[in-house]
Amino acid sequence: MDRDARIKRLQFRAWHRGTREADYMMGCFFDQLHQGWDEESLAWFEALLGQEDPDILGWVMGSIPVPPEWQGPMMDRMQRLDYIKIN
Repeated sequence: MDRDARIKRLQFRAWHRGTREADYMMGCFFDQLHQGWDEESLAWFEALLGQEDPDILGWVMGSIPVPPEWQGPMMDRMQRLDYIKIN
């Protein structure tokens, strides 16, 4: 799959999670930051999309510990939450 098709698929999946909170968090994170991602970062995000919404929300908000396999610069960046616009 070429990069453009992959980006479109990831964007769709990021914005269609199942809960509004997860849609907004994952969608905004992707839209704001994916342009600078390399293959490793895209693969990390793609794998993260396979995780359950309550787990992702808990990891990002800090209410549950982040498992070792998800720790690293991408999760650190996600935990900043500065990519979400609150009106």
